[in-house]
Amino acid sequence: MSKSIENHRKELLILKTIAETLNESNDLKQMLQSTLEKLLEVTGISAGWIFLAEERPFYQKMADYNLPPALARGDKKPMRCGTCDCLDLYWKNSLKKAVNIIKCRRLQDAVEHSWGDTQNLTHHATVPLTIRGKRFGILNVASPGKKYFSNEELTLLESVAYQIGTAVERTKLYEREKKQVEYYAKIDELTRHIWNINDPDILLRTVIEQIGKNFDWTTAGIIMKRRDRLTLQALYRDGTSRLMNETWRFPDSKDSSDIIVQAYLEEKVCVSDQKDFIFPALNNHGGQSSIAIPLKLHEMRYRYEQKGVLFISRQFEPFTDCEFEVLKVLAEHISLAMEEARLYEERQQLLLTEERNRLARDLHDSVNQKLFSLSLTARGLKEMLKHEDQIVIEGINNVGQLAQEALTEMRSLIWELRPDNADKGIIDLLKEYAEKIGLNVTVQMKEEGHLTQKVEDALWRIGQEALNNVSKHACTNRAQIRIECQPDTVRMVVSDQGRGFSIDQASNYPKSLGLTSMRERAAQINGNLEIESTEGKGTTITAIVPIVEETGG
Repeated sequence: MSKSIENHRKELLILKTIAETLNESNDLKQMLQSTLEKLLEVTGISAGWIFLAEERPFYQKMADYNLPPALARGDKKPMRCGTCDCLDLYWKNSLKKAVNIIKCRRLQDAVEHSWGDTQNLTHHATVPLTIRGKRFGILNVASPGKKYFSNEELTLLESVAYQIGTAVERTKLYEREKKQVEYYAKIDELTRHIWNINDPDILLRTVIEQIGKNFDWTTAGIIMKRRDRLTLQALYRDGTSRLMNETWRFPDSKDSSDIIVQAYLEEKVCVSDQKDFIFPALNNHGGQSSIAIPLKLHEMRYRYEQKGVLFISRQFEPFTDCEFEVLKVLAEHISLAMEEARLYEERQQLLLTEERNRLARDLHDSVNQKLFSLSLTARGLKEMLKHEDQIVIEGINNVGQLAQEALTEMRSLIWELRPDNADKGIIDLLKEYAEKIGLNVTVQMKEEGHLTQKVEDALWRIGQEALNNVSKHACTNRAQIRIECQPDTVRMVVSDQGRGFSIDQASNYPKSLGLTSMRERAAQINGNLEIESTEGKGTTITAIVPIVEETGG
């Protein structure tokens, strides 16, 4: 038998052995490890390693055998970090077939930095793992003192690499289908958790908690449009989820390189390996892959309004096409749940507004008119009986004055229930209300913030009650209001230089001065109310409420 026939038989036997080994497992890492070991055993080559690689700079060492101590040090760190000539060739798409790498950069670094014994490995052969134009990574093999692999050896390695590439494609397809089923099951679980939540803040917190719990992503954030800003409202990172209020004012431009801005303005899915983002809380100074998906809240059938962005990132591994599809579905479910919560809140607000309007109409048509009639009657009686006993006249005057005061308070109450312009900000509303009850008020707002509707409503009602107290009890027609917005809280201070009161005495009458209602309104949004008052020197009421609520994951 000729030597060439013998070599051919040997090559066929090697390929048969490799094929059998590749079919023993569907676990990619286990399959590649056992295949590499079998390849080295039947060929007599000493050492080898396999990298699976995505787009630069993402790669992963999937298998190795008989590495020299210099490359095996530190849990094989030299094989997991940095880059090398064979990967550079792969990423440049210059590695079309098996080649001899004259000098290995990793081995050179090992010698230069005295990492340990290289066991006389200096060169290796590199073979691309490809099939039908698809590229998966590279196979490297080496032996001590071996500087050159023959054409016959390289051809055999190419045949083995083709078999490995075929198995990798098959296994990746299996893993993709399995992962896709798992992902959709997790989305179904998340949807069941969030679908019946009507409170927008609780919804955001639950969504971000469930993302952190169910998916293996390093960071997740929900960014929403609020006025002229994008606001990071919910964040999952390092095992912890919390609500946020980190804002960024953006220009009406599509020139930004930030994928969050691009996803919002261009209404498309954006992917990047950048490290720094417009929101510092999302930044990661290690290698990471990030994706931003638009969140679209529907206005009416066939129309939607772009409202926000779902941001996801993880380290050292790019997102697959399968994950793109899963994330789009996830974003759709989140958008629908947020839309449902928004519509519920609008319905509740509409019902509340209708009830307030009904009550305002009833008060205007009944009590208000009767008070007005009583005031006119008192005035008429005063004219008719002006020559009668002075005590009678004083009694009629008192009735008329009380009727007029009650009428003023009733009109104020009607205005509270149905303000002239519900779209006005809290500053304008408090000023206008103060004017209606006869107060001269100075209002200052330091560090203008973007308050949620709940916070604004609570501060507005607390401010109303505080101004009422000044009007009724302080014996002054002047008051000051100061609102300070800080990163996590907002502080509102209402003060006067009126007659003041004894806090100890007031505590014996819990419903006096409206203190109970103010405390309750602050407590409803997890805030506090502080009261300082000294008889003869005035009163200061301070409301401190959180802008967002934080939660652990």
